[in-house]
Amino acid sequence: MSGRLSGRIAVVTGAANGIGRGCAEVFTAEGATVIGVDRAGTERTCDLLDEASVGALFADIAAEHGRIDVLVNAAAFAHFAWIEDMTYAQWQQTLRGELDIVFLATCAAWASMQASGTASIINFASANAAHALPGSSALAHCAGKGGVLAMTRQLAMEGAPHGIRANTISPGFIRTAATRAHLAADPAFTTQVLAKNMLKRLGEPEDVAWCAVWLASGEARYVTGADIAVDAGATAW
Repeated sequence: MSGRLSGRIAVVTGAANGIGRGCAEVFTAEGATVIGVDRAGTERTCDLLDEASVGALFADIAAEHGRIDVLVNAAAFAHFAWIEDMTYAQWQQTLRGELDIVFLATCAAWASMQASGTASIINFASANAAHALPGSSALAHCAGKGGVLAMTRQLAMEGAPHGIRANTISPGFIRTAATRAHLAADPAFTTQVLAKNMLKRLGEPEDVAWCAVWLASGEARYVTGADIAVDAGATAW
């Protein structure tokens, strides 16, 4: 099947790298008009933690396209450190980079998604919101992604009267530029990840992007408030 997103206007944050880039590429291949947003290297650049800049960005998108059918909140930032090493500043920066970054974009896009009438918000939680992975110093990241899960359920309730669906994808370990650096620094970590995976391989951004395509399409018209694990079965046992 091709053209599953034909005619859909999709905004993808974090589109320069990793899962965001994977989503932008697959959405484009499936016929969507994709507006990629990141700090650099995309069609639109924006500091997604600056309220005024985010507001101006989405006002421009609304003026150009009239509506937003899909919002993919893939942009994120986190510090990884054990609790005895993590500073309060790092904790706060991570919660801003995991939660505020989703809140600001969603708020700014809300009116344009109401104009769609069949809009889909796709947020990213994590397998880390469901389990503690040995060897992963992800305290603040776990807290942030747990917050994304709760926020998205609330958005599903608030969006339903406006035809806005909201769901999360919870990826397992996905190979990106950032995670490759982590694997290179600690080769034994791959073994720890694969020990949790039922499918004995690491994920790729495309593995997550195809799930996002489904959630963005009319095929998922009866799906809201859901969390979908794309994690090789890591959280299923």
